Amino acid sequence: MSLSRAEKLINKLISNKLSGDELSELLAGITNEKEQQEYSDALEIYFNKLLKENNSNGESPQGKGDL
Repeated sequence: MSLSRAEKLINKLISNKLSGDELSELLAGITNEKEQQEYSDALEIYFNKLLKENNSNGESPQGKGDL
């Protein structure tokens, strides 16, 4: 499954490899009502991945560990 353009831009943003033109494209996309859902979905995928990685390291979902 190939990544959407929104996912590619979000991944580049996160890895600090986003060009100025790509940043402009990302900002235009997140402010465009027709594209907002695509960017929202891409961010949700990223945050769910972070949560899964955090939970696999023995952390609780709240990140506070077992009390």
